[in-house]
Amino acid sequence: MSLVDQLKDHMKQAMIAKEKARLGTIRMALAAIKQVEVDTRESLTDDQVIAVLTKMVKQRRDSVTQYEQAGRSELAEVELAEISVLETFLPTPLTAEEVDAIIAETIQAVGASSMADMGKVMGALKGKLQGRADMSAAGGQVRAQLK
Repeated sequence: MSLVDQLKDHMKQAMIAKEKARLGTIRMALAAIKQVEVDTRESLTDDQVIAVLTKMVKQRRDSVTQYEQAGRSELAEVELAEISVLETFLPTPLTAEEVDAIIAETIQAVGASSMADMGKVMGALKGKLQGRADMSAAGGQVRAQLK
């Protein structure tokens, strides 16, 4: 079953259970997916859906930070609730040790030896870490291992 089908099933379950917050979040995710499909004029694969959901989670984390700095904890709580719903549809995140191991393996596979090869390493990592690790944090780890 595709990820979009899972989202639709969970949307139906949320309707039946009258879980308004969960239903709203799932509808928002489906709308974002549909918008990308309309923009690109093609159906999204599960990996592309994961990328959309990951982007939504990242946006909400940024919003939580801004709301907390502004002293709006009630709005931050809404965003955190949306994050928890969205994360149920994402693959389990990798631990720091697993990310380090994947980065070391990729550096060897690509044959990277200096910072000049960082682009090759990051390109190869994108497919392996998509949706399972923060790519900006992975970039810092790649820099540390290439020095």
